[in-house]
Amino acid sequence: MANPNTNTRTPNASNPSSLPPRYEICQLDSSHIPWANAILSHSQLFHSTIWPILYPKDITANLHRGFPAAEYLVAHQINSGLSYGVFDTEYEFKRPESRATGGALYWDASEPGILETSGLEAESARLLEQMDFPLVSIALSYDAFDALDMSKMMPLIECLPHFGLMYQLLAMGDTRDPNPSVPTARGQVLYRNATSTRRDYEGQGLMAGMARWLMREADAKGFRAIQIETIASAVEHVWREPPKPYKGSMVTEFNTETWRDEERKKGFGETSQQVCKIYVELKAQE
Repeated sequence: MANPNTNTRTPNASNPSSLPPRYEICQLDSSHIPWANAILSHSQLFHSTIWPILYPKDITANLHRGFPAAEYLVAHQINSGLSYGVFDTEYEFKRPESRATGGALYWDASEPGILETSGLEAESARLLEQMDFPLVSIALSYDAFDALDMSKMMPLIECLPHFGLMYQLLAMGDTRDPNPSVPTARGQVLYRNATSTRRDYEGQGLMAGMARWLMREADAKGFRAIQIETIASAVEHVWREPPKPYKGSMVTEFNTETWRDEERKKGFGETSQQVCKIYVELKAQE
């Protein structure tokens, strides 16, 4: 079988990707934090299988509250130097001022939304129109040795209470002893957190192509494993079944449709999504 990895528009020419030629994988830097945050916030709050069902009202207001709340999570990962994005090298700017600066985000929290009158798709499209930049898909990650400061995560958890519950349930189900995802130094385990593609670029294999590229890149950097929590079936599939010689294993999982709290009440409303923690071994285990 021919090698599908022929696109050398990557940070490492010796590690090409399988993406179509018009796309380029780049390491994200601090200038990309607002763009990456916008892609993450927009795709999750409007188009995930969980958040727009759990929080169907005032999605735009929640977006504008959640955007600054998510900045710490996004910045921590981008500033690690281990986060990457797919850029469209043939992107057509919507506004001349965006072209002049290489891209811009025009969200304005004071603008009235149209969700209640025109529906979710129309409001999503209105906000997407204001995301005038060539970054189209993100894969954020950080070295597990440099853990998140959970106190700085609280504003995001307050905006999305079920976000904290998901991670709590996954942590409770993780009974590994010893836990191979806990590093003793930098450069051992990569934590993936935040996978999103812009609505207008979905269905082109960008997430899968960048994920598999990142596995090889992390391997080349010396990492022995990658751990990721997934709340989308397509993402779960890619990481659960990585290309050989890598080995993916399910650490713990639960379904939002069947999970019940201590009072036997449905904790995730009418959602139906498998939530998973997956561990991918990049190096042979001794």
